[in-house]
Amino acid sequence: MQLLIALTNVFSIAGIAIPSTADAFQVSSKIWFVWCIVWLLMAAWSKPSKRREFPWQRLEHIIPMVFGFFLIYNHRAEWGLLGDRIVPQNDAVAIAGLLLTAGGLIFAVWARIALGANWSGTVTIKSGHNLIRRGPYKWIRHPIYTGLLLSMVGTVMLEGEVRSFIGFVLVLLALYRKAKREERFLFEEFGDGFAEHAKHTGMFLPRFS
Repeated sequence: MQLLIALTNVFSIAGIAIPSTADAFQVSSKIWFVWCIVWLLMAAWSKPSKRREFPWQRLEHIIPMVFGFFLIYNHRAEWGLLGDRIVPQNDAVAIAGLLLTAGGLIFAVWARIALGANWSGTVTIKSGHNLIRRGPYKWIRHPIYTGLLLSMVGTVMLEGEVRSFIGFVLVLLALYRKAKREERFLFEEFGDGFAEHAKHTGMFLPRFS
């Protein structure tokens, strides 16, 4: 909190206008839009698939994720208590929300670059799949999800209503389920190599041992 107050003071001294929380949410939406364009362009950089999850398995994490995003971004979902604000609207929240949103998405792009052509939007084992241990994969097994969740924390702070927090929990659970299935695929593909990697990395949070 002290850091955020210090940043607020620096912005004020420098004459940099701090957006309101509502305006900051609009800025964060534009940041997400730019990221989506970059992500779609990077999607072409991928190896052919050797094995993938079944469509009905994919729905297990797609459905709660879509509903989670619906709660976060759809203001029409302000039904009853869902519309209650639980995060204050102030300069510190605006700055923190934007920094987390942008920082998380940049982190996800870094992880995507490190993963290279092994990336897929579905749970997949690629032809010539490699067990990646470079970049953020040194410490985290699913750093793309870490970046997405971090950026969503920032966006949820800016939205600030109960519905957005419920939406975040749904997305978190969806990504956790997807990550567990990915790990099962990776263990079946790489055996002890992945088991050893898992001992020294965290799923979404870093482990430095």
